[in-house]
Amino acid sequence: MSASPATSAVQHIVMTGIVLVVAIIVTWLSYTQTPVEAFLFPQLISVFFLGLALWTFASAVLRLSRAGEGIEFAAIKNLAPGLAILLVYVFWMAKAMGFYAASTLAFFLIFTIYDPSSHGAPRSWLKRLLVTAGFMAVIYALFTLVLKVQTPRGWLI
Repeated sequence: MSASPATSAVQHIVMTGIVLVVAIIVTWLSYTQTPVEAFLFPQLISVFFLGLALWTFASAVLRLSRAGEGIEFAAIKNLAPGLAILLVYVFWMAKAMGFYAASTLAFFLIFTIYDPSSHGAPRSWLKRLLVTAGFMAVIYALFTLVLKVQTPRGWLI
């Protein structure tokens, strides 16, 4: 069952409005935190994020973009576990556990949930572990060695 065009447009405006509010909050936070030097990269990313959010919201309000037919309940149900993990990660895990430990766990959990490989095969678990380790090695090299970004520290580093 697909939504009517009016319902799809409203859904598109509401969702892009929520993203815009999040972008405003993230941008504001990146410019009001100290030490200022540690937030140079987040400021750059947040301004880019805010610009894209403004553009997308304006496109939705002016109906310049094709919104499709809205989001079906089945899609929301499929996305819910990953969204739940991301919310826990953003609002608790990264600060409590530390950025790298929390990111490793969150990535591994999301990968495990959405990986179509058998959960009963040891080989698929090895693949998940190796991909997670490789991904986190790239993230560590990028954030710590290249960008020199200060990441949240927690009880697991």
